[in-house]
Amino acid sequence: MGRKTVALSLDEAIYENHQKYCEKHSMILSRKVEKFMEAESKKKRDDND
Repeated sequence: MGRKTVALSLDEAIYENHQKYCEKHSMILSRKVEKFMEAESKKKRDDND
């Protein structure tokens, strides 16, 4: 599956703090968002079953 570029509007302080956290732990912020979205979608599917 391909990648999609999106624009988000986030609280600046939250974004900066989490970006620093990701850098410190060698994480890619976009992958964290992707995993969060994946987990939320799965949870929603499970709730509907």
